[in-house]
Amino acid sequence: MSKSRPNYFAGFGSLVWLLVVGLPLYVMLVATFQSRPDYAANGPLAFPKHFTLDNYVNDLDSGFAQYFLNTVIVTVCVVGIVVLLVPPLAYTIVRSQGRTTTTVFRLFLLGLAIPSQAVIVPMFFIISEAGLYDNLIGVILPTAAFAMPVCALILTGVMRDITPDLYEAMTMDGASPRRVFFQLVLPLSRSGVSTIIVFSALQAWNGFLFPLVLTQSVETKVITLGLYDFQTERGVDTPGLLAAVVLSMLPILIVYLFARRALVQGLMGVGGK
Repeated sequence: MSKSRPNYFAGFGSLVWLLVVGLPLYVMLVATFQSRPDYAANGPLAFPKHFTLDNYVNDLDSGFAQYFLNTVIVTVCVVGIVVLLVPPLAYTIVRSQGRTTTTVFRLFLLGLAIPSQAVIVPMFFIISEAGLYDNLIGVILPTAAFAMPVCALILTGVMRDITPDLYEAMTMDGASPRRVFFQLVLPLSRSGVSTIIVFSALQAWNGFLFPLVLTQSVETKVITLGLYDFQTERGVDTPGLLAAVVLSMLPILIVYLFARRALVQGLMGVGGK
């Protein structure tokens, strides 16, 4: 019985990839457990001689907890809006054969071609006239609006994979469209729903432009803007900044770890059959 030869090229490539991914994570994590003088003296690659959690404590005491809470509120509300509106919209698009629905869907997908930077000025005036400037609602609504076209495209692709025989079987049993949606479509579209949850959560959690332009006070500041607090006239507090980055990435990393399988399955169904 012949033994297969080891693939040294693949092993070397894996090692290089591990270094590319692992080295930045190592630099980021070890810096958070060092004081600012130790980090400046030892350099970014040195392993900390004296571990400290002061960077995390100082971040939370300096107002970062408020930024974190504001980001959680924005993210939860954006995800709630997307989950509430996109599944019924995708179901209507998939099941309707009318030309009007198709046209509306195509116009809706134009949002994919319009970058947020192109509409930030009129968006600023609209939010200001609505009395929502420097309010988290003024950040939530445009963030959800720009996330919905991609989410609708993903979920319609998943729902198109549901065979017409299942729809016909439930219809022959006397099921109403509402019952078909809740008892058939949603259970079979769990991967797609998980995908749009993760995608919209990422969009809201990492949002920068809308909070930058549509908010002003410290009370409405989110994490992406709060990271600027670590840059002062004397330089950048690198350990404190990296500790804030670690704190900001943990929630969305946890969401991804629990939903990564459904996320991949949902993205595979974007093209439909």
